[in-house]
Amino acid sequence: MADQNMAVEEERLEDVRVADASALYKFYLNQEKFILGTLSVALFLLAWELVGNVFQVINPMFMSAPSLIWKAAVQLFGSGEIWNDLSVSGIEFGLGYLFSIIVGVPFGIAIGWYKRFAYICDPFVNAMNATPRVALLPLIIIWLGIGMLSKIGIIFLGAVFPLIINTRDGVKTTPVSLLSAARSFGASEWQIFKSVVVPSTVPFILTGLRLAIGRALIGVMVGELYAATAGIGFMITVAGATFQTDKVFVGVLIFALSGMIATDVIDRIEKRFDKWRPKVGADA
Repeated sequence: MADQNMAVEEERLEDVRVADASALYKFYLNQEKFILGTLSVALFLLAWELVGNVFQVINPMFMSAPSLIWKAAVQLFGSGEIWNDLSVSGIEFGLGYLFSIIVGVPFGIAIGWYKRFAYICDPFVNAMNATPRVALLPLIIIWLGIGMLSKIGIIFLGAVFPLIINTRDGVKTTPVSLLSAARSFGASEWQIFKSVVVPSTVPFILTGLRLAIGRALIGVMVGELYAATAGIGFMITVAGATFQTDKVFVGVLIFALSGMIATDVIDRIEKRFDKWRPKVGADA
């Protein structure tokens, strides 16, 4: 209790200091995350440009530079060469990720809520989660062919298990105090499930969605690496085989930016559900 009062008092003192600060300092405090993030990225790009292009410390065949990557990106987008690859990879990612949500969230809730169903399914879920998806790719190609369906399959397998496991664990870690309170007021099992279990599981589901984004993007790359005639992964493979380092980095940055944007969308959704959480650590 004393620690909590001390924290509240420190927050009040900080508010007073901010109120008395200059307009420039207030602007910095309000935009601190953006300013520090932008500065770190700018310094990294500057150092990369100096090493890769200005001084050419590393052979350009093996290392590019931001200006050269930008030039390659402008050429790819300007000529329209990359649009078909973007479309193919985007459709594969979207469908695979969507199917993983449709299957993973309800299935995770079911194995978290029904004990006997969990006993039956947990060995398979844990085994499949531990199995490298790349090892399954030859089978998926045999079963689904080398078209888009096999890519969607490998993306689905990559993304669905983080969702299942996080959702399952979210159901299992519902606070006992909330369950006891609901039962003491005579709530039925359905009411408890709908009003207590599902809301307490939402943060875990959102964490699973965030993890599934990375797994799905890996699935896009792996699927297009082995059996594809189009897509960003296929473009990276061809560019790497022909030592077009700039194009390789363009593809890698597309994957990275796609993951950042998708993760930011999940973060914004999550903020609508976590207003009740105390701000600790980096969020404080």
